[in-house]
Amino acid sequence: MNETLFKKYNVPVPRYTSYPTANEFRPFDAEQYLKAVESSNNATADNISFYIHVPFCRHLCHYCGCNSVAMAKPDRITEYFETLHKEIDLLLPHLRKDRRISQIHYGGGSPSSMPLPLIRGVNEHLLSAFETIESPEIAIECHPGYLKAEDWHYLLHSGFNRFSLGIQDFNADVLHTVNRHPSLLPVAEIMDILRKGGAKVNFDFIYGLPKQSVKEFVSTIETAKSLRPDRLVTFSYAHLPSLFKRQQILEKAGLPLQNEKLGMFEEAARTLRAAGYVPIGMDHFVLPDDDLSVALQHHTLHRNFQGYCPRRITAQVYAFGVSGISQLDEAYTQNTKDISTYITQVNAGRLPVQRGYALAPWQRITREVIECIMCNNGINWHDMAQRLHCTVTDIWQAVHYNEAQLQTLQADGLITFDAEEVRVTPEGMPFVRNVAAAFDPMMRNSHLLFSKPV
Repeated sequence: MNETLFKKYNVPVPRYTSYPTANEFRPFDAEQYLKAVESSNNATADNISFYIHVPFCRHLCHYCGCNSVAMAKPDRITEYFETLHKEIDLLLPHLRKDRRISQIHYGGGSPSSMPLPLIRGVNEHLLSAFETIESPEIAIECHPGYLKAEDWHYLLHSGFNRFSLGIQDFNADVLHTVNRHPSLLPVAEIMDILRKGGAKVNFDFIYGLPKQSVKEFVSTIETAKSLRPDRLVTFSYAHLPSLFKRQQILEKAGLPLQNEKLGMFEEAARTLRAAGYVPIGMDHFVLPDDDLSVALQHHTLHRNFQGYCPRRITAQVYAFGVSGISQLDEAYTQNTKDISTYITQVNAGRLPVQRGYALAPWQRITREVIECIMCNNGINWHDMAQRLHCTVTDIWQAVHYNEAQLQTLQADGLITFDAEEVRVTPEGMPFVRNVAAAFDPMMRNSHLLFSKPV
């Protein structure tokens, strides 16, 4: 990559897992949430997606920027899951009963570190309330450091059909430095169990951690590709110690320089493309027959807080648990981040919503534009206008279309564009977030804190 362009574009920009971003959320209450939920029943998509946040971890990794806490006592964990069931019961009467579940996703924290019957109980609660689409995705984020063979079998028998393995790195020195336990079982053995159970498997890695080098990280990716997971994600470590105090520990261990981090990204991407993996967005790589690859070919790729997904399972997201973010047609809402407050509010019969954002019509248009760029590597203005039942002029007004800004991106080789469409080039994919930001009117006057693309 051209060093001048790297310095120019490797600047803080939003990840755009939502639009507006979660940093823009403001005070929001349960009444506002229920109004948005009632409206969501009338949206065109009848699918339902549920997200369940489990904040507990056996050990807190130093790099983590998630809403996570050290493992609580067994009684507290049981109380948390009892509260989850109560929260579900508070919301379900407000959802149309003829809607169908297309996706359930457990994140954290480390949900797989919980007593697994508690996880299974939540699954059964949700699946007993609604029908499902054909082949719904039931996914869980797993820390392989604590799961025995019988645990993987139990999760399969509990209905899970997609597993995201948080490996982060195969190098024991790297894992020790960031306070993460390596896999309890050989990852090849885990893959064998999950494959025989008919499940899909994702591997998650992080680059930019202490003790990592280009050579070391490529070795990790070589090991990963030999196991042929369906999807492989290389996340750029976002060092934001002012927001996440535990990250300060890593500064003492020494972080890789930016040019080293860039080398990790480029060599990992090159290795995976050579192995036949298809790049999705800037950090996902999937097998050619994966649903995401097929959706990319048909320009029907979607993205929510759970990650990329094909429009077949696209749905409005209803979240449960502390800090859970619901992603509805007209609004976002986020639950309180404090466990005690969460339990108290739910036990009092109140949905524990604390923050959110009601989207104006122009923001809903902008959200579609940014998602299309982030997911499908570009946008055709007339196709978008037809889908949104508006004019191209309406879209351009919403995003404050700036041709001079696009000309700069094109001159730097990040995009091609004309009056019909904008396309992100292969060279521009590492900075697709920067391209998306060019269509974000809120970003131009923002003073919020974001991570760098690489």
